[in-house]
Amino acid sequence: MEPIRRSALVEATIHEIGARGSLDVTVSQIARRAGMSSALAHHYFGSKEQIFAAAMRHILTLYGAEVRGALIMAKTPRQRLEAIIRASFAPGQFRDEMIAAWLNFYVQAQKSDEARRLLHVYHRRLRSNLHHAFRQLAPAEDARTLTRGLAAMIDGLYIRQALHSAPLSGETAIGVLLHYIDTSLPEGAPT
Repeated sequence: MEPIRRSALVEATIHEIGARGSLDVTVSQIARRAGMSSALAHHYFGSKEQIFAAAMRHILTLYGAEVRGALIMAKTPRQRLEAIIRASFAPGQFRDEMIAAWLNFYVQAQKSDEARRLLHVYHRRLRSNLHHAFRQLAPAEDARTLTRGLAAMIDGLYIRQALHSAPLSGETAIGVLLHYIDTSLPEGAPT
């Protein structure tokens, strides 16, 4: 039962953060949503910060699987970039509670070493995947700039969505980012 209960608590954490739009949730609220006692939640995780870290690891695991699955089908550098973008805005990723959880974990990283470390891992992997494709399409300095730009745009669209500032559908966000790639690559770049 432990893995099932831990998983239920992690999902409940993501949903509670999404429902409240902040990390201002209690272990009791998370446990209630998961259908168990707060004592059991504390037993499995120890503290609210550890529950938040487990939820972030879960989100990163889901995102990583989404990216890996999309990259399997990509044959060209341009297709790799599109695969990463599509994975980032897939329906399972770009839903309200996941977006709220991402934004709030960025906030949590300001004061939690564990959250900061997890976000650093995410950023490093994202930049590495993007740069791998861009360096095949553009000169080295341009590839670094394009990598930083696309990574910032992905994060920025999540932030705008979380703040409900000019929200976009996942498909529209994908279109915006693909346009950025297509208009930013040097003329004659291989695709």
